[in-house]
Amino acid sequence: MFKRTLWLLGSALLLNSCTLMTNTSGTRVYNLDFDANAFRPVTTQVNGREVRYRAYERVVYVRSPQDTTYQSMNIYVPEEYFGGRTIGAYNAQTAPIFLPNGVGGYMQAEPGTAGNDERTGSPNAALVALSRGYVVAAPGARGRSTKNAAGEFVGKAPAAIVDLKAAVRYLRYNDRAMPGNAERIISNGTSAGGALSALLGASGNNRDYEPYLTALGAAQTRDDIFAVSSYCPITNLENADAAYEWQFGGVNDYTRLQIARDTDFRIQRTLVPGTLTAEQIALSNELKPTFPAYLNGLRIRSGSGGGSSVLTLDQNGNGSFKEYVASFIQASAQTALDAGQDLSAATYLTVSGGRVTAVDFDAYVRAVGRQKIPPAFDGLSLENGENELFGTSAANARHFTAFSQQRSKAGGAVAEPEVVRLMNPMNYVGATGTQRALHWRIRTGTADRDTSLAVPVILGTRLINAGYDVDLFLPWNVPHSGDYDLDQLFAWMDRVAAP
Repeated sequence: MFKRTLWLLGSALLLNSCTLMTNTSGTRVYNLDFDANAFRPVTTQVNGREVRYRAYERVVYVRSPQDTTYQSMNIYVPEEYFGGRTIGAYNAQTAPIFLPNGVGGYMQAEPGTAGNDERTGSPNAALVALSRGYVVAAPGARGRSTKNAAGEFVGKAPAAIVDLKAAVRYLRYNDRAMPGNAERIISNGTSAGGALSALLGASGNNRDYEPYLTALGAAQTRDDIFAVSSYCPITNLENADAAYEWQFGGVNDYTRLQIARDTDFRIQRTLVPGTLTAEQIALSNELKPTFPAYLNGLRIRSGSGGGSSVLTLDQNGNGSFKEYVASFIQASAQTALDAGQDLSAATYLTVSGGRVTAVDFDAYVRAVGRQKIPPAFDGLSLENGENELFGTSAANARHFTAFSQQRSKAGGAVAEPEVVRLMNPMNYVGATGTQRALHWRIRTGTADRDTSLAVPVILGTRLINAGYDVDLFLPWNVPHSGDYDLDQLFAWMDRVAAP
């Protein structure tokens, strides 16, 4: 028998499956019961094949939202699951739930849609997921610029991760009422969204978030997920400045990405060259030697076995961890070489007999080039998006490291350590009272300059050491981006989520 009575669904055309109510104080309250009749039918083409699905849109996932524009999600379900049919190995009970978030720069994001990618014209990840038999739940989330009617900020940390957890709870709360297996939720995100995807997978059911979830009226159930896809995560923020200077320290020329809108409000991306000032070089020289102490304190190992060696760095930033990061670049280059790519321009590689035998890491860094000025994340003038992430309801931005707060040019306050802690998945790998995702796929391209390669490598390696299934790879010459390898992504998802 199908979950509850979905076989008897009509085809009502509604745009919100939550019932709006008010409590005695006049505050709007939403019913969290999934309304199976509130959908619109959609037929489209994916790679020449017809795909039919039901779209449940703007589903509010908490009882007491602060902003329904963002605290809602779009749920898409293949039509086959309402007639007892299958798609590949999946049916209405076993289909994994694909949970992509659209967060970038820790800004607010509306619920994602299934359609064609506006940049490439190709089917986006949500549409590909539907064509392969996945149920798609694409949540929105508040972000660092979200304000309420009174002009107060309501999307500062930890709002975004709390919202994603609430969305997961909604799916699990309604698991019997809708197609898809809530025990097979697979999150996906890029950049800040990749960081949130990782944090969602690392911090399942941890009580640290409970007060925030309770305040929103999130469903009283679990928020752990099954698997994580994380593209180029901008994470581990309290250590990211040191990691950036460990990698890019000594490279004083930079090319910054400047984003603006033209007179037609189209996004324009411009590369602006520059050279670090003497003050910025001094900051880099102060930050760089703080990274080895952090890395050495983690005592991460080069593998999951007890005989693997602890990865370390000396006071100059050299050592087995640096060689370990270089080994990922070497593996990436070998994959590209095996695929027939010409690597002759990558003079930092040693290639002999069809094999990449060595990587000059310092030369690689010079070839890739610096993008950010120090401190790369906790700006001394509170100028970065990450500063805004850690603001308050009244203050737009704060520092989140003692290093920058002590050198602040804006007289900025520093965020509470417990708030900063809530945004870092590293703090929850191994934490008690936490259920982490079993499967992880982490991707950061070798041409990515938005954060240090150390950041994803540390996260992936710590998970490997803890015994989780981790697919960590640095795709060759790929810049800061995501969803560029959907065939490989869904092949991985099918492998780990097979019924």
